[in-house]
Order: sequence, then structure tokens, then C-alpha cells
Amino acid sequence: MKMGPEIESAVKRGDTVYLDKNLNLSNINGVNEQSQNLLMVTTYQHDYPMAAFLVKRGADPNQQDDLLNSPFLYAGSAGYLDLVKLYLAYGARFDVFNHDNETALISAAENGHVDVVRLLVHTKNYPINHINKKGYTALIKAIIFGDAGKDNVEIINLLLKGGADKDIVDQDGKTAIDYATQKDASEIIETLQMY
Repeated sequence: MKMGPEIESAVKRGDTVYLDKNLNLSNINGVNEQSQNLLMVTTYQHDYPMAAFLVKRGADPNQQDDLLNSPFLYAGSAGYLDLVKLYLAYGARFDVFNHDNETALISAAENGHVDVVRLLVHTKNYPINHINKKGYTALIKAIIFGDAGKDNVEIINLLLKGGADKDIVDQDGKTAIDYATQKDASEIIETLQMY
């Protein structure tokens, strides 16, 4: 179902009075031209009060748009810890993946969002060793895209303590230690060798 432009506009301007009168279960997950539901629009704006308003009325944190982003996946990728917590509380699922077959954890690890990684690693049943289209796990992506600085090393430690498997081989036949060695990241190599 398509959402009307007036409803999307009300979300963007935070008009909860208008939305209270015009939103219901049949249209709260309606989509715009990019197949984004109201919660996705709100997530892109990082508008916590509006996101809370919408999920309390039934907006779906798992509904995907044309790019296969969902509010939960995007919040993790962007490092929006407050929204990640909210969406977990309102039914965020772990079996919804983006266009690269990635979880919120993989994206958060790649983008250096320590607090989001910490939360997801400690979330019961979260798939820490999920593998994307290229065979990368959150651990491998943290090593490839990280800067080997303090936050990056902390993310790698969190993942390893949370059960990340350092021996998973990607589609190129490489493991986490191979990527760390390739980068000559001595602190990361030492960290990996401790587990």
C-alpha cells in the first residue's frame, strides 16, 4: 500500500496530532516511491521520538525498502544506538538482511560503531558469525574496513569475546588473521592470536 505524501510530510515535520488522526494499522506500513515505510523515513532522519511514536502504533522495524534496507538494519549501520535498542524492543528480527546479505552487526562493525556492536554481541541469539555475499563476517569486515585504532580493536575484542569465529574462510580463501596480516595490523594480529 502506498502512503500519501501528506502522511510522509507529517512524519518529517513531527506532526503527531495529524498522524494520530490519520494513521491506522492498515496504512502505518504504507510505502513511498522508494518503498520506504514511515519508520524507514524516520530512521533516515534519526528521529527517535517519531520512531517511538510509530513503533508503538505498529510500524514494522523489519520492513525493507527497494535497497533492502530496513529501519533496524539502517539504524545499526548508521550507529543509531537509541533506535537499535528501540527496534529490538519492538520485534527487530535477525533473519532480515540487506542487499549484501548483511546484518546490522556486520554493518556496525564495518562502520566502527562500538556501542551498537557491544549491544548486538550481547543480544541473545544474535547471529555473530553470519556470512555476507562475499563470505565476510562482522569480524572480517571490522578488520578490512577498520583503521586498527582503539575503537576498531575494541570492536574486534567484543566480537571475539562474543563468540566470533576467527577461522571462517571467505570466498577468497582468507580468514580474519589473513586480513590482519595483510594490513600489518600488529595489535589486531595479537588480539586474534589470544582467542
